[in-house]
Amino acid sequence: MADQHAQLSWKDETIPVSDRFDDPYFSLQNGLEETRHVFLAGNDLPARFAPGFHIAELGFGTGLNMLTTWAAWEQSGQTTPLRFTSFEAFLMDAVDMERALAAFPELSDYATRFLDAWTGEPCDLDTVQIEVIQGDARDTLARWEGKADAWFLDGFSPAKNPELWESDLMAHVANHTAPGGTAATYTAAGFVRRGLEAAGFTVTRSPGYGRKRHMTRAVLD
Repeated sequence: MADQHAQLSWKDETIPVSDRFDDPYFSLQNGLEETRHVFLAGNDLPARFAPGFHIAELGFGTGLNMLTTWAAWEQSGQTTPLRFTSFEAFLMDAVDMERALAAFPELSDYATRFLDAWTGEPCDLDTVQIEVIQGDARDTLARWEGKADAWFLDGFSPAKNPELWESDLMAHVANHTAPGGTAATYTAAGFVRRGLEAAGFTVTRSPGYGRKRHMTRAVLD
């Protein structure tokens, strides 16, 4: 699994679409604002930022979530490293990341800093420490020894990629969440909410971004 890479098509030459899951990697409307609404605000960030803060993510994709969070981290005045761990089965090639991220000129400096250092291995960029763990998250997360303060649950649509939303995986997410930690996702699918609740999270349905009526926020009890 670790050597499998993303297979892409491009919508309007700018938005990557997964051939495997027939789903775009970010919102067709405004992927940056969706990330801020769902994953930052959904986890009460940047208000919760503190030294040593650790974010984990299911689905690294283009790196947009990481870059958006890194920018918010620096802009909030943090000077120590943010820890960012992502679990990704089908890693996007760097050249495709660069092409996709060109859609977000606001993040161009961060994209350049990241891509200049990125080899697929863990990298330390002073104010962010990035690790992308490749492979099936149902296996790799179970073996992970870390605990996150906040989770970004950002797999492809549950209808198209149900493996990344099943209840056993949500239980692993809970087991690797710090006390009082949070999770957020753009989906409000009932089986995802029930899986999070069964894992020990208190789950709320919140207004979604753009055309998505609802999203999900969760706090570990």
